[in-house]
Amino acid sequence: MTKVEMSGPQSNTAVLAELRALRARIPELTGVLVASGDGMLVAHLLPADIEPTGVAALTASQLALSYRLVTTVHGGGFREVVVHGTDGYVVIYAAGRTALTVLAGPEVNVGRLHLESRPVAHTIAEQLTATTQGLG
Repeated sequence: MTKVEMSGPQSNTAVLAELRALRARIPELTGVLVASGDGMLVAHLLPADIEPTGVAALTASQLALSYRLVTTVHGGGFREVVVHGTDGYVVIYAAGRTALTVLAGPEVNVGRLHLESRPVAHTIAEQLTATTQGLG
């Protein structure tokens, strides 16, 4: 399966480096993507057969729905959502005003996935916040 690398119009090499490092640490990952809360694609490492802008839009929708559910039920903030399908996992982690979406095969160790992905989401949030503040 061919992997396609891409960063948004304003290339963010630091975000792509984080995505590459995460993929290297967890071989069962089939793709990773960062999307803004409004569905804009920030960066991705996805297989060629997965359309990244569509996944970015779905990520934003799931992020909004999950945030609403958590705030309605518990009153707290959203951190992550795990979708477990027959052929693998889709996990969306809050990353500041963006989201890290991780795709993994069914054989992935979910505990390790969380241990590796949560700090990456935090780092990406910091990087994008610093980039945004640097523009202002």
